[in-house]
Amino acid sequence: MPPSRIHVPGLTTGLLVLGSLLGGCATAPQTPIAAEQQPVSCETDIQPEMQVHLDLVDTMIDRGKPYAALAQLESEPLATEDHWIRRGQLLAMTGRLSQAEHTFQQLVDQCHSGRSYHGLGMTLLKQTRLDDALPYLEKARDLAPASADVRNDYGYALLLSHRPYEAAIELRTALELNAGKGPVRQNLATAYMLTQNQAGLELLRDRYQFGVDEYAYARKLARQLGGQP
Repeated sequence: MPPSRIHVPGLTTGLLVLGSLLGGCATAPQTPIAAEQQPVSCETDIQPEMQVHLDLVDTMIDRGKPYAALAQLESEPLATEDHWIRRGQLLAMTGRLSQAEHTFQQLVDQCHSGRSYHGLGMTLLKQTRLDDALPYLEKARDLAPASADVRNDYGYALLLSHRPYEAAIELRTALELNAGKGPVRQNLATAYMLTQNQAGLELLRDRYQFGVDEYAYARKLARQLGGQP
């Protein structure tokens, strides 16, 4: 509620001058705040103009321009969790893994969302810190059980941990959630090879048209994991 207007004799001119000065201050250009100095936001309500900005960032990512995407992202305030998730992802994509880890750790500590746990787990995995990554990816799976990406990444980490039977469950779930598309196909085939699940491989071939090239890739990964001659 605006303050009551109280007339005090002799102060009218001074108030007009003061109002003019304050008005001038209000229109002065503001110095942008660096991303590192902004507090992490857990806000999930995205305003339309924010979505337009995020869509532009995503377009740059899709076009293979992560450096430009990060610059574009940081040209506006990081007002929502979506902004911060993208910042962490883009820091990782541009090789700044320690900064990405710090960003996702802040998100985990403050937002406790599946996306934040997923981001931190994947950042740790990219640093070959598998044992550190697994608990975060498992927590992400618990918080976002219907996310195909989370299930696939957790399953892949389980493969790296030589836990192929557990990996197969996560990867089969991811395959069905993602309508049989994406890199999960090769990951699941690898899990089936490591567990000698011939029926599973036949299902991939017959129901999902699993191809020769995909089979070769999965076999190569299985060999790298020490499960195939």
